[in-house]
Amino acid sequence: MSVLKRLLPKYISFVKMEGIMGRSKKNNGLEKKTTPRKKVHFTLSAPEAHNVLLLGDFNGWEEDPHSLKKDKKGNWKISINLTPGRYEYRFLVDGEWQNDPKSPAFVHNTFGSENCLLTLEED
Repeated sequence: MSVLKRLLPKYISFVKMEGIMGRSKKNNGLEKKTTPRKKVHFTLSAPEAHNVLLLGDFNGWEEDPHSLKKDKKGNWKISINLTPGRYEYRFLVDGEWQNDPKSPAFVHNTFGSENCLLTLEED
């Protein structure tokens, strides 16, 4: 077996690790790189609602991960951690789409309505 064939798998593993890890003095020179996340609070006043879900780019528009909790005043709330970027989202209130009245911006979607637009800047 040539030297190249023996060393290539180790080199590839190292290159892959360098893509995920960065050099530092901690942990034998390797420290995991992380993208900073920001906690984002979503609130919707819907006292008569029985179920409120948050769907958007950040969860692949799937219903399961982000079910809001209702407080005694009828406000539905959830906080999620997101990396900086641009996100479209909407609430699903008892099976009906509803936009966030507090959204600073909206964009047209392919269904003829609008999605809320959230932009998180890096610090």
